[in-house]
Amino acid sequence: MLATDLLTDAYTRVSQTVHTVLRNATEYTLTYRADPETNSIAWLVWHLTRVQDDHISDLAGVEQLWTADGWTERFALPFDSSATGYAQTAEDVAAVRADANLLRDYFEAVHERTIAYIEGLTEDDFARVVDRSWTPPVTVAVRLVSVLNDDTQHAGHAAFVRGLAVRAGR
Repeated sequence: MLATDLLTDAYTRVSQTVHTVLRNATEYTLTYRADPETNSIAWLVWHLTRVQDDHISDLAGVEQLWTADGWTERFALPFDSSATGYAQTAEDVAAVRADANLLRDYFEAVHERTIAYIEGLTEDDFARVVDRSWTPPVTVAVRLVSVLNDDTQHAGHAAFVRGLAVRAGR
């Protein structure tokens, strides 16, 4: 099995988790927070999608879908268009209010771009250095695994929050 096949499978598993979390999710479920300092499903899915969009677009050398396809305007969040959720406050988390369809549609657009990018890679592409500010330098392979790790953690977190929301009777 090629590295591209493994990565495609892994990113598709994240997609399956995100779709499960968003299925029939109400506004309450999407904005539920176990306490005022924790993340909501809406923020978690938005954030994991923004990070994936940012990083994969950078690897591919293309504009992020967030700005290129008008997602910034559709979400109408009170953040700079470059925001990905990194280092946001509890108040910022609360500001992410989007319905399940909007979150799913943006995620799916980014997922499709990610899979297309991965499927276009050759084995030699994985060794290309994309960031020399780290020791050792970050390669395409490392960046793809890093994004995958981040997405997996946030998708799992969103699934956990959904369980909490359901237990809370929402």
